[in-house]
Amino acid sequence: QVQLVESGGGLVQAGGSLRLSCAVSGPTFTGSAISWFRQAPGKEREFVAGSRWSSTYYGDSVQDRFTISRDNAKNTVYLQMNSLKPEDTGVYLCAESPMMTRRATDIRTWGQGTQVTVSS
Repeated sequence: QVQLVESGGGLVQAGGSLRLSCAVSGPTFTGSAISWFRQAPGKEREFVAGSRWSSTYYGDSVQDRFTISRDNAKNTVYLQMNSLKPEDTGVYLCAESPMMTRRATDIRTWGQGTQVTVSS
């Protein structure tokens, strides 16, 4: 069974940077798609970025600002977030799925989430 544990959230001013980490345990890390979603209060979960094998995918609102990477030796996926905006505020969740997907309903395993707050 895959388990996901996020870390690295916090409070940052607009224009700042944060790096989130997702530690993945379980037998399917190498072949799984690992993604980041976020959820703001009162809103649906939104796809942020995903990675499977050597391919990466990004949501339109974070393209060119966020970078997803994975270290297979450490079973960890990172999300480097630059030029943060107040609208980036939310709970960021690590997610695992057998195939790459942008739909929250297709996710097989969720982490517990980490709060990111961007002040203006």
